[in-house]
Amino acid sequence: MELNRNHYLTIGLVVLALGIQFRRVESFVLNKEATAFIAKRIKTQRTVTTTFVPSLATDPPPAKRVVKPPKWLGWAMVSGAAVMILYSLVLPKPR
Repeated sequence: MELNRNHYLTIGLVVLALGIQFRRVESFVLNKEATAFIAKRIKTQRTVTTTFVPSLATDPPPAKRVVKPPKWLGWAMVSGAAVMILYSLVLPKPR
């Protein structure tokens, strides 16, 4: 599929909105489902328990994960979106 003017404009606007969001937000707190999904994919060291009480659950539920995006990421997304939006204005209109 070939991208036309409308596709570039839409992608640019979505990336611009995400870039502004990354500039405004300091950190994201993931819910339990997202944290469990990431915990499955990333092998982390398990904490050693010092108690000898047997538990019914095999794995304790993971704590909520906090994601802190780097400060430059928002600016990079905004500048990339600006290039895509300006490029979409240069392309010919779709037929």
